[in-house]
Amino acid sequence: MATLEAASSAGEDPFAPYYFQQEEQLICGQLVSPITDCYDPMMNYPSMVDRFFTRYYYIKAGAAYQVLYHSNRICLVCLAPTHPAYGEGIASVSYNVGNVDRSQNVVKGKAKKGGMILQADTTLAVLTTDAGNTYKIPSCIRGKLVEVNTALLTDAKQLEQAPEGAGYIAILLPKIENCDDIKASLLTQQQYEEQLKKGEPESEK
Repeated sequence: MATLEAASSAGEDPFAPYYFQQEEQLICGQLVSPITDCYDPMMNYPSMVDRFFTRYYYIKAGAAYQVLYHSNRICLVCLAPTHPAYGEGIASVSYNVGNVDRSQNVVKGKAKKGGMILQADTTLAVLTTDAGNTYKIPSCIRGKLVEVNTALLTDAKQLEQAPEGAGYIAILLPKIENCDDIKASLLTQQQYEEQLKKGEPESEK
């Protein structure tokens, strides 16, 4: 997870280390051409998020948040594309939520021991816009806090510029036994889009 944070802080693609790396291969004495030779930049290939994550949404206080759910249970909490903060301009993000500073969260080992246990409506961070409005960003799911995007503490504008997934607020890990209930509590991509088309007020599912 530290790789994601470091890449995001440097303005790089955080998923770059996971891209295909060509190695020379000989079959029957002949060199096999790289698969990248078949790449066509004019084709609309699926993004990293499209390939490995499922999009879910959580609504609170009239603002929408996106949960990118990976098959390994890792969840990236982000602002949904329709979040009002984008229109107002993002001024700052703070993980100091009053009684605790979530940027001081420390986890160890594969079991992520030591991570804060958060509920779906727990305040994860506080976002302030250029318009002076404040949004309490919820955790969106029940799970263990693995990492926060500390790069946002010094450059919150990254949220406006980063590609989908790279501008995450935090990474959470739910328990296996809670996954089905968590997915059922969130809006799917289709449900979210239908709600937007109807122009209905955003509300929690």
